[in-house]
Amino acid sequence: MADILVVTSKVKKYIKEKGQCNTSAETIDVLSKAVERLCEKGMESARQDGRKTVMARDIVIDHI
Repeated sequence: MADILVVTSKVKKYIKEKGQCNTSAETIDVLSKAVERLCEKGMESARQDGRKTVMARDIVIDHI
C-alpha cells in the first residue's frame, strides 16, 4: 500500500459511533485501495471524454 487515502481517525470514529465496532488496520488499507481504484477509473473516464477534470459522473460505485 503506497498511500493511505482515507482519514483513519474519521473512519474509526464513524464505525465506532454508527456500529459500535472497532476497526482493524487492514480495514483502512482496503478502504484506501478502493478509493484508489475509484480514482483510477474516474481519471480514465475523464480522459476518454477528453477532459482533464474528474467529475462526479466519472466515479461509478456499482455495489452500493
